[in-house]
Amino acid sequence: MLGGNIYRNMFIFALPLIASGVLQQSFNSVDVAVVGRFVGHQALAAVGSNGPVINLIVNLFLGISVGANVVIANYIGRANHEGVRRSVATATALAAVSGALLLVLGECVAVPILVALGTPDEVLGEAVTYLRIYSLGMPFMMVYNFGSAILRSFGDTRRPFYALVAGGIVNVVLNLFFVLVCGMGVAGVAVATVVANGVSATVIYIVLSREQDPCRVSLRHMSLRHGGELGKILRIGVPAGIQGMVFSFSNVFIQSAINSFGADAMAGSAAALNYELYGYFVINAFAQSVVAFTGQNNGAGNLKRCSEVLRAGLIMSFAVSLCFDLAVGFFADEAVSVFTTVPAVISYAVIRVHCGAAFQFIACSYEMAGASLRGQGYSMTPTVITIVGTCLLRLGWVMVIAARGGSFMELLAIYPISWAVTGVAMLAARSFVTRRLIHGAA
Repeated sequence: MLGGNIYRNMFIFALPLIASGVLQQSFNSVDVAVVGRFVGHQALAAVGSNGPVINLIVNLFLGISVGANVVIANYIGRANHEGVRRSVATATALAAVSGALLLVLGECVAVPILVALGTPDEVLGEAVTYLRIYSLGMPFMMVYNFGSAILRSFGDTRRPFYALVAGGIVNVVLNLFFVLVCGMGVAGVAVATVVANGVSATVIYIVLSREQDPCRVSLRHMSLRHGGELGKILRIGVPAGIQGMVFSFSNVFIQSAINSFGADAMAGSAAALNYELYGYFVINAFAQSVVAFTGQNNGAGNLKRCSEVLRAGLIMSFAVSLCFDLAVGFFADEAVSVFTTVPAVISYAVIRVHCGAAFQFIACSYEMAGASLRGQGYSMTPTVITIVGTCLLRLGWVMVIAARGGSFMELLAIYPISWAVTGVAMLAARSFVTRRLIHGAA
């Protein structure tokens, strides 16, 4: 991370992250495909409509794992092994605490939040079932994500991918078994996902427990008593988590508006959303690369290389994302047919693909710039920009569309608009911070 060809090194670092993100999303995509094909479009709506809700619940703690990544990478850049050791112990304790909190939260909010979103009665029962069972796997999800963050800090993105491969195979097999053989429907795909998350978490824990000091993880060394490291992780991670929650809240608000169009629109949106999430994980892989590379170089005091890291992240993420988005947009009908054969559902899904996934490359701008700011310790700045440029803009748009009885396409047009607005603002903020840092160093 601190030397050599940035493009080559970042691409090698990002490639397993892309594969990991795609595989992780495949857990949910397989759920959606199995219920859409073998159970029905209402079951498809029940599973798919939970995506924004789940993201809203977990994003705060996933943001905290980003904080752990930055802090550990910064210590590595300084060659501070004791700092790394304390941060790893703190991160593992945070994983355990956050997983337990999310399990309780998911069980408590399942009914009220889905009712508040206006989930139709014919979908509500199965949607609640899926969310409650899915919440049982929250501790496993946190162990995997925090463990992966620790390994990424050291430049290791391959073993988190291997852990996901193991879980992905289990997920596919159990999905088909529980639905086709046992006839469990929505409950079956939820149970399969929980077990798959458990497998991935177990593999990542075994890997970390066998590492050499200072990144070895053990239950007896887990501790939140390292106040300095906890504070550093939270100062970076909480704003990142809040940004994720705000982003998810805007999507939940849009989901509520989608629900008003009925079960077919919900099912179509759920099918198309899979491709947006695949595209997001491609972008996010490069963003995580920017965070890790910037964190180490910032710790080493190499500001010039930090700027080169951002430039490389923007170019590579834009190129890869644009190719993916064009392919999905061009073959939209074939893409959504993987999840459903109902014509009305397909028509809604194609609209969402053309309004969302086909333009998602625009999001590279704010994801890379925000990742660069976090890698340099400026975590609150991208959070504020996201609140204004994404959340408030989307909320206002939804209210206007609802008031004038707008169409499904008009509702979803806010996605590319908000990506562009937030991107311009984030790049401007990153430029301002860079000039200030260079001036301070001089």
